[in-house]
Amino acid sequence: MQIPEIDVEALAELVGPDLVLLDVRMVDEYEEGHVPGAILIPLPELEDRVSEVPSGDPLYVICRSGARSLRASEFLAGLGQSVVNVAGGTLAWTDSGRAVVTGTEPV
Repeated sequence: MQIPEIDVEALAELVGPDLVLLDVRMVDEYEEGHVPGAILIPLPELEDRVSEVPSGDPLYVICRSGARSLRASEFLAGLGQSVVNVAGGTLAWTDSGRAVVTGTEPV
């Protein structure tokens, strides 16, 4: 299954109230810093919490570097969700000098 991808440059242009971004890292990783607006559902919990996955057309999925978000994207696409994987993940986001939000709230 081919999952569409974007890089953090393209994601930065989308950040705002209309972006639906799912972060599938672990809680401690998310609390250390996440893209503004990202909603957390850790990958190991995704199958059990699939009813909590925000709807988005498309739903952007991010992790630390892109591997876990790709697995999550494949799972969600298999359920019929329109998804886009964020290549490079949060590491690429921070490496590009973009600001992150700390703590648990997806502001």
